Amino acid sequence: MKAPWTHIVTWRDMPLKVTLTADEATRAAIAKTVAVEKVGALSAALSLQPWLDGAELTGRLKATITQISGISLDPFDTEISDPILVRMVPAGSPNAPTAPDGEVEIDLDADDPPDVIAGDSIDLAHYVIEHLALAIDPFARKPGEEFEPPPDDSPASPFAVLAALKATKGAD
Repeated sequence: MKAPWTHIVTWRDMPLKVTLTADEATRAAIAKTVAVEKVGALSAALSLQPWLDGAELTGRLKATITQISGISLDPFDTEISDPILVRMVPAGSPNAPTAPDGEVEIDLDADDPPDVIAGDSIDLAHYVIEHLALAIDPFARKPGEEFEPPPDDSPASPFAVLAALKATKGAD
């Protein structure tokens, strides 16, 4: 599958500061990728700096997206402003994460392990899309909306009727 947006840099380009802004066609493709109705605006101010034997990508993404409310099914806009922090190392690095015996231990309080990058190119736009997807609320609802369950109009089960009958007989 072709990536909806790319901005390729190499390890040699560090240190680097760049601002990425997606055009209308790119935002439409990204909206399909992240499963929202529309991406009205998307930009990211990024900095790529050396880190250990790899790189550290920091910055902030800003986006305006249109989602569909899971309650009313009405479209609504959401503003997203999210930090980006990704560390990466080249393949074969002694700093690359390894899984002893094929098992991976996850520490929710620790920083994410560095990404392992094959080759000498880094797609900065890929990381922006990834962070946008992670920032989107998967259970979106318009501000102020609250779920109210429908009234229970189902007839009482036969066991409930018998229990009520038994309770009234016992009260006599």
